[in-house]
Amino acid sequence: MIRVAIMTDETGWHTRQLQAALRARGASGRCIDLAACDIDTAHAPHGLTIPGFGTTLPDAALVRGIAGGSFEQVTKRLGVLHALRELGVPVYNDARAIERSVDKSMTSLLLHAAGIPTPPTWATESLAQTRRIVMREDAAGHALVLKPLFGSQGKGLRLVGRIDGVQQPMPELAGGYGGLAYLQRFVPSVTEPGFDWRVLVIGGRAVTVMRRVSEGWIHNVAQGARCEPAPLTASLAELAERAAAALALDYAGVDMIPTPAGAQVLEVNGVAAWRGLQRVTGFNIARALVDDLLDRRLASRRQTPGAERVA
Repeated sequence: MIRVAIMTDETGWHTRQLQAALRARGASGRCIDLAACDIDTAHAPHGLTIPGFGTTLPDAALVRGIAGGSFEQVTKRLGVLHALRELGVPVYNDARAIERSVDKSMTSLLLHAAGIPTPPTWATESLAQTRRIVMREDAAGHALVLKPLFGSQGKGLRLVGRIDGVQQPMPELAGGYGGLAYLQRFVPSVTEPGFDWRVLVIGGRAVTVMRRVSEGWIHNVAQGARCEPAPLTASLAELAERAAAALALDYAGVDMIPTPAGAQVLEVNGVAAWRGLQRVTGFNIARALVDDLLDRRLASRRQTPGAERVA
């Protein structure tokens, strides 16, 4: 039986969906918290301790969540994922891809380098530079969105600059922003109510999409946006696939917003949730993820000469 480690810091709907999809393929999925995984070179030849796997390694790892912690703790947890990849275990998404997508400034940089339309973005530790950016953008008639660099689910988003004639000040950066200003030019809604798209890319191919509609300017489902079905047009699919490829992601939730000039990519999620998307999608998303892991990543690894699991 193929044994898959589902790397997650919490169990629930998503992990149950993945485990059921794995069982349907004759495989097993064991939920593992990366915080419980250790580097132990006295334990086994490969030097890792993965709970539930003894001295062996899983056949594959599917990353569903990584718990926050100190810089040292997160470094170790990502190090375990890096080590699994170096030891020949397919990691879906691997640590390098997750690092690119979790760090919003790196996401923006890679999207820009790949020529993908995305709002102008700045990341700086300098308060003086932050003020110059805000003043320059304000003079040009643009507001800005301040985001936590490692944030998710729309938490901590703040509008900065002139909004509807009212000046929104820059908040203190020492609190929830880690002393860093990550700023993205605000894209006003072109419809009322406003919306954005979440496109799911699996194995390099856009497979489904939804509109996230809300009365405010934040369109995250966790912040109250409602999910609506939407057509997966060729232009949306092509843009989402390019964005996922720019970050080398096995699967990705790509957030895009409409503008008069066409869609722009706001963020690319490397540990994307899909519960809201599942409600408006006619196929089982967890099964699609598991099929891609087993049929593409694991199968290609087994076809590679000398690719044997380290025990």
